Amino acid sequence: MNALVTPQMRQLADETQYNFAARAPTVLLPYQQRWIADESPVRVSEKSRRVGMSWTAACGCVLKAAAASGCDQWYIGYTKDMAVEFILDAAQWAAYFKDVADAIEASEEVWVEGDEKKSVFVFSIKFASGHRITALSSQPRNLRSKQGDVILDEFAFHTDPPGLLKAAMALLIWGGSLGVISTHFGDDNEFNVLLKDIRAGRKPYKIHRVTFDDALAEGLYQRVCLRQGITYTKDNEVKWATDIRAFYGDDAEEELDCVPKNGTGAFLSRDLVERQMREGWPVLRDARKPEFTFAPQTEREAAVLGWCEEQLQPELDALAKWTDVSASYAGGDFARISDLSALVPLVELRTLMRRVPFIVEMRGMPFRQQLQVLWFMFDQMPRFVGAALDARGIGMQIAEETAQKYGQDRILCIQATTAWYLENLPPYKAAFEDRRIELPMDADVLADHRLPRLVRGVPQIPELRTEDAAKKKRHGDTFIAGSLAWHASRVLNGLALYEYTPVPRSGGRWDGLGKNDDRDDPLHYTGSDNGCW
Repeated sequence: MNALVTPQMRQLADETQYNFAARAPTVLLPYQQRWIADESPVRVSEKSRRVGMSWTAACGCVLKAAAASGCDQWYIGYTKDMAVEFILDAAQWAAYFKDVADAIEASEEVWVEGDEKKSVFVFSIKFASGHRITALSSQPRNLRSKQGDVILDEFAFHTDPPGLLKAAMALLIWGGSLGVISTHFGDDNEFNVLLKDIRAGRKPYKIHRVTFDDALAEGLYQRVCLRQGITYTKDNEVKWATDIRAFYGDDAEEELDCVPKNGTGAFLSRDLVERQMREGWPVLRDARKPEFTFAPQTEREAAVLGWCEEQLQPELDALAKWTDVSASYAGGDFARISDLSALVPLVELRTLMRRVPFIVEMRGMPFRQQLQVLWFMFDQMPRFVGAALDARGIGMQIAEETAQKYGQDRILCIQATTAWYLENLPPYKAAFEDRRIELPMDADVLADHRLPRLVRGVPQIPELRTEDAAKKKRHGDTFIAGSLAWHASRVLNGLALYEYTPVPRSGGRWDGLGKNDDRDDPLHYTGSDNGCW
């Protein structure tokens, strides 16, 4: 083959460097920069077609191989053409960086399997550093006895993805790294299974997600215009993107939006939830009529305190007798008129099993009395660490005042977004898959957990409302509160806990929220409570 760095390629590199320096801030787009800058031992790119991730990987390989402190780079695509294209991309990057490298080499390796001989082509570039970039065929055995970094390109389309992943992991022992790059190829493909395991927290790897729209937002079409000498306009970008989507047709979601086919429907199956439900664990429900809101404050406080002492106190007393509790957490989803408020206590045992011994549902409850119930429960939960509370809309006041009382390091005020759902709902699902959570057996709780749907690959709560046995509307309330409780147990489990018994107050007034205080406004009470930090 031709030598890598020819005078023509030098000229091209100089011209390219000049053009990019004059007309673009960087050669690589932001999502490409993030991939190269990531030094995680294992990183996985879930990507759209034609966003330049293989080209980016070639750049990263050149930077590592050309450095004296670098290492060998191994690339595995699933076709010979991919191997050739990757090596040519690496050659161009080497020319651009003016790195010293030998000619591209093509060699043949022969493998013997039983009575059959198989030959494969291997393409490589050797740098003055002594390191190589080598493109291998798609066989796990090719990585035996290798050292360095590995790139597995279009991982979903390989014939033996699990074997490749297993073989590549061996290189990490001696300080190598692994990059997995792929578009999707079905919901049950090994690549999508890998992503689910990462998002569920089963594998400590780093995910990079680049949809077609993500790439457009970070300058993909501007870069196309720059490379092709086209004048950029927003209208042209819209037309170009529309044409690309039309080309892919029904496959656009999988090819461009990182949504594997068949990746729609219920987020949690009925069997998955029902097998983790336990009989005899109660759902405590309190519904108030509209006129209760404007009853005198002392009447409201006394009525809700009576309900707490009659319904909630026995469950808290029973919980206090558990001897294997290592910590407890809670999640809360709040509503006022059409939907209900749900409180989910989550108790972590020393075996790391999490249990939801009861659930509290409130309907038509004034905000002040929702706080009353919430704080009554928090003050008596054994080894209470903290909670995650829905702080969107009307939940903001309750979450904020609870954080003021218990401390903002203990109360997470969550304003959930699509990105938050994508990152934090899969671990909650994994809790059911791994049988690490138990909750009350209740038809309405089951319906709440069956409501979330996968929308464009992201678990979300649809606008659809369900009805309970009393024909009252529900909106996945206990699912949201449960996922928040699980989130709190993951995020707050590093906090240190201590408990003490407070000195009784005297001469004060009952504030309706579980403490004595002589201030006029009970909602601004900030005194210490049993189980504080």
